[in-house]
Amino acid sequence: MHVSFLSRLSLLVGASVALPSLFACLDHPLKPVEYDAAQEAQDAIALTVNKDVDILFVIDNSGSMGEEQATLAQNFEAFINVLEAPEVEANYRLGITTTDTGNDWCQGTGPEAGNLRLTSCRSRPAEFVFMGAQTIDATQEACFDVCPPEWENIQIQPTTTDRDNETIARPWMENIEGRTNLPDGLSTVQAFQCLGPQGINGCGFESHLESMWKALRRSQTETEPSYGFLRDNAILSIVHVTDEADCSYNDDWATIFLPEGNRIYWSDDTAPAPTSAVCWNAGVACVGSGVYDSCSSINLDADGNEVTDDDDPENNAVLRPIERYIDFVNEFEDNKQEITPEQEVLVAVIGGVNPGQGDVATVSYQDALGDPEFQNDFGIGPGCSSTAGEAVPPVRLKEFADAFQVGTARNMFSICDDDYSPALRAIAEAIADQVRPACMPACVADTDPSSTQLDPSCVLIQEAPLEGGSFEETTIPRCTVDGGFPNDDDNVCFLALADDGTSQKATDADNDNMSEFCVEQGWNLEFQLLRREGFPAPGGTSVKATCQLSPNRQADCPGLP
Repeated sequence: MHVSFLSRLSLLVGASVALPSLFACLDHPLKPVEYDAAQEAQDAIALTVNKDVDILFVIDNSGSMGEEQATLAQNFEAFINVLEAPEVEANYRLGITTTDTGNDWCQGTGPEAGNLRLTSCRSRPAEFVFMGAQTIDATQEACFDVCPPEWENIQIQPTTTDRDNETIARPWMENIEGRTNLPDGLSTVQAFQCLGPQGINGCGFESHLESMWKALRRSQTETEPSYGFLRDNAILSIVHVTDEADCSYNDDWATIFLPEGNRIYWSDDTAPAPTSAVCWNAGVACVGSGVYDSCSSINLDADGNEVTDDDDPENNAVLRPIERYIDFVNEFEDNKQEITPEQEVLVAVIGGVNPGQGDVATVSYQDALGDPEFQNDFGIGPGCSSTAGEAVPPVRLKEFADAFQVGTARNMFSICDDDYSPALRAIAEAIADQVRPACMPACVADTDPSSTQLDPSCVLIQEAPLEGGSFEETTIPRCTVDGGFPNDDDNVCFLALADDGTSQKATDADNDNMSEFCVEQGWNLEFQLLRREGFPAPGGTSVKATCQLSPNRQADCPGLP
């Protein structure tokens, strides 16, 4: 009997589940565990509530991003290795969109406008050629060198979602309960190396935040292909990859990019075409000169005047206010915290900050004395430079990322590094930190005090959704001592982990060790599920646990406050 993985789950005790037939075979009566007020309002927590992860990559597909996309693909294994590590085993979905939301000046590009893309770069080689003042061809570097020719066409396997039971191919990559939606023979790492590169022929007015906004909105709209990408209980991680400033503009003021419009934000108002500096000039203000004290976002109207909060910046500023995006993503975080109180939306940026992998990302705000062209365009020097080129300081993106920084954990990384592995690993580790083990949040009774280890008496019930809105209830049996399934027809079983490492509770077995997290919380029991390979939990499955509680909490759970 092959076990595909150990699934850590979050469990809610069934305060109202009637289980008389199940209790009849137990030596001691069970009573529901009492939760705090926030949890009492929930009937159940989804089986994978703390293992589900939805990841959105917003990748700059403008003309200067060939080498950076290649580096991202080459180093992506560092990201996947963390998510798929045995101690994490995240159930992840990974969606990709570009920074191209369209622009009146940009003709012939996408635009993706937040649509998720999931096609092999080899199937669209023309997108890796940028036809500008000079032709840039990144086809070999950003696609052919990282994606083998046998994966020119990748057939995504049909799946369902919690919101849509139709079995169809979805525009995202996923690995749920150890099963991917990729064709046989294609690993998740190799898949991203083919699916991740987005090309370099996108609009040069990169709208990172608006693309993100549209992608998240589309995932909630029933008529969109990406509907169902986001799961209510899943950890949400947003990753921006770019070498430019954010240009999330208001369509009503798009004429700031056109020669016949107001050229107030053009660095050279006599030039035949605008540059991406329009985005910097229309949305960033710096204090000081030469070496600037700071730079920050600013809301300006079409005539260059500052738009105060009283003047409706949402409608009157040429670039969308940062608050629009912070408030929007905060709504997701608030909704998720109703299910998992400590869950936080994670935001990371790989952009124009100083290279190096220290704990704190720094941004340079100083004149470019050695690059008069860059200085003339932006009025400031690059945030970082590398063999691939120069990157603009990501002022607006940094403010957005700062709003979702978790503690002191770093979430800004340099696009100018020649190796993104440390950045990708750190981003994935931030996700892994939110994948919590399934501590039993109550002090469980020891039904056999004569033995040294805890002998709990618990019943676990799985509820799987059926068509028509009903649920199928299944009693989950306890796994055998060696971690196997009790019967040939069992596809799931549970382990009760009670070894907290103390001399009183320590055992010689390796499959009953509690996680440090549960021990530190003071609980005396943790659950793990084993699922037979090929039998993942249906979407929307939840589990309830009912255990006999300790009458002597101080003795059995001395670590509890």
